[in-house]
Amino acid sequence: MPNEATGFKNSKIWNMLFNFQKDAALAIINKLEKYNGCILADSVGLGKTFTALSVIKYYENRNKSVLVLCPKKLNNNWNTYKANYINNPIAEDRLRYDVLFHTDLNRSCGQSNGIDLDRIHWNNYDLVVIDESHNFRNGGKLSGKDNEKENRYLKLLNQVIRKGVKTKVLMLSATPVNNRFNDLKNQLALAYEGKTSHIDENLNTRRSLDEIFKNAQKAFNIWSKQDTTERTTENLLRMLDFDFFEVLDSVTIARSRKHIQKYYDTTDIGTFPTRLKPISVRPKLTDLANAISYNEIFEQLMLLNLSIYTPTHFILPSKMDKYAEIYEDNKINIGFTQANREQGIRRLMAINLMKRLESSVFSFNHTLERIKNFIQQTIATIESYNQSIKKK
Repeated sequence: MPNEATGFKNSKIWNMLFNFQKDAALAIINKLEKYNGCILADSVGLGKTFTALSVIKYYENRNKSVLVLCPKKLNNNWNTYKANYINNPIAEDRLRYDVLFHTDLNRSCGQSNGIDLDRIHWNNYDLVVIDESHNFRNGGKLSGKDNEKENRYLKLLNQVIRKGVKTKVLMLSATPVNNRFNDLKNQLALAYEGKTSHIDENLNTRRSLDEIFKNAQKAFNIWSKQDTTERTTENLLRMLDFDFFEVLDSVTIARSRKHIQKYYDTTDIGTFPTRLKPISVRPKLTDLANAISYNEIFEQLMLLNLSIYTPTHFILPSKMDKYAEIYEDNKINIGFTQANREQGIRRLMAINLMKRLESSVFSFNHTLERIKNFIQQTIATIESYNQSIKKK
């Protein structure tokens, strides 16, 4: 259990929390101490930031150094809660954590949030709080060569978590999983430094973490191919191994509004707002009679050749093998060729024109002019080249 002698329960932030947030904060501290990491995946609007701030206060009271990594768009939120501002409701707690952005992990110099990135001690943080941790769900290589450039995932592992002091990792995300269980595994790997042996010995499971997630993904793949009538949540839960739920219970906290209403006294909270049904509006392009419609414009856009985006269509038959080798056609997947990629880009550009029209007629016209100029410049370049060949 958390050491209450630190006095964190006397803090302003702790006394602002609702009962379910206090439960989450205590559970997070327990999981951080035992497993070195935790993912707080409560639904949107359940106050994950305030819960995390109370955890930060607990560790700062123990004289620990804390780093918050967040997307740049959340900069004002995290900076306000540690600043001596009149609009900071917890100013009296005097939080002192550092705030940096996810993208700062790709940088080695310059300043960010008043911090010199070329002088920062990345390996001196006892706790790292990652807001919107799903941005790290794709993971990356867990190791690299000495001179190899590190991506942000590998730098976070190598420079912040693996080196220096023992670093605990708290991750915040309402959507930690997109469409595969590896999304969750990659985020958890930050807590156990990419070495499953660090966490396997603490988990009460029969199999290793790698095997648990492998089996879970296999079960999900089988479930996703079932008939619609059989592809239910109940069937998926039945197919997943008990060890998988043991892992979730050990290192994650995920609650919905329905869960809070069912298991907690919500007198202090009040009722959650009812979501209104979305209103579908389908405005016409214009009120003018006999004017062209959106569908007609789309059909015309699909007829555009946009050959500027499909240069391989003009390769001489005698040179096809040469360019197929350059672009490694069919080496990744059969049918995955440069010509097919370019056709995809051509169609994407046509659809993009439609989206520009949805933005405004001016944007649509502006983009058409740019594409037209691009085509004319390319034709001029080709003609200039042909003229120079003739002169020779």
